[in-house]
Amino acid sequence: MLQHTTSLTRLNAIALLTLSLTACASWVQLTPEGAEVDLVGDASRVTSCTRVGRANVQTLGKIIVVERGGQRLQDELLTLARNEAADLGGDTVVPESLMANGAQVFGVFQCSR
Repeated sequence: MLQHTTSLTRLNAIALLTLSLTACASWVQLTPEGAEVDLVGDASRVTSCTRVGRANVQTLGKIIVVERGGQRLQDELLTLARNEAADLGGDTVVPESLMANGAQVFGVFQCSR
């Protein structure tokens, strides 16, 4: 019985740790350069811009067996896209796909400000 209780206690500790990790702030940090990149939701707003590339970004959809919240995933994907856009010399990102399995594609553009 003692071994069963110890195993149950360990399992509860692992579950608590997993839940607390998923409740933490985002794993992805916005770089100072990424903070200068704008998100545009409508591709028609970048018609006068120059396309500089594509950001294929991905983050963890779940940790162990716990699904992560959709808004947190979306925020992390956007942060990753903005960081990557800055690395590519862009100043604007436009979603080109929907979020699926913790991944999303963004177009990267250089627009005159």
